[in-house]
Amino acid sequence: MDLSTVHQGVHKRKKKKRVGRGIGSGHGKTATRGHKGQKSSAGANKPPATFEGGQMPLFRRVPKRGFSHATWDKRSLIVNVGDLDRVFEDGADVNPDTLRKTGLAKGRCDAVRILGNGELTKKLNVTAHHFSKSAAEKIAAKGGKTEVIPPPKKPTRKKPKAGQAK
Repeated sequence: MDLSTVHQGVHKRKKKKRVGRGIGSGHGKTATRGHKGQKSSAGANKPPATFEGGQMPLFRRVPKRGFSHATWDKRSLIVNVGDLDRVFEDGADVNPDTLRKTGLAKGRCDAVRILGNGELTKKLNVTAHHFSKSAAEKIAAKGGKTEVIPPPKKPTRKKPKAGQAK
C-alpha cells in the first residue's frame, strides 16, 4: 500500500443532490421519489405524528373509563369552630384573609366553609362563604356574628329581541 493513494476516491465536499431537474441530472424522471406511493406526488401531505400506518391508533385502543368534574368543580377550604377558638382572640374579626394569615386556610380555593366540630368559648365575628347549621348556632350562642359572603353573579345571556336577526 502506498500512502499517496490512501485518500484517493474520498471527497471532503459532497455535491448537493439537485432533484427535480430532469433526466440529465442523474436523479431524473421521478426525482428520487420512487414510482407511485403516498409520498411520490407534489401535493401529498405527511400523515400526523400519531398515525400508525392504518393500525388502530393507541388512543383508540386504550379503554376509557370514568369522568372528571375537575374542570368546573369548586374547591372549598374547611375550617372548624374548634380551630377558630384555638387560634383567634376574644372579639376578633375572622375572614378568609385572616384565616390565610394564621395558616388555617392554605392553598387555592373558591370558598371557605365553617363547620361545627369542636367547642367555641370566645365571641367572634366570622365572615365566610358558608356556615353549617351547628357552626352558626355555636357562634351566635357566644354572642358572635356570622356574615355570609355572597357568591359571584351568574352571567346573563343576551337574548335577541323579537323580530331581530341573530
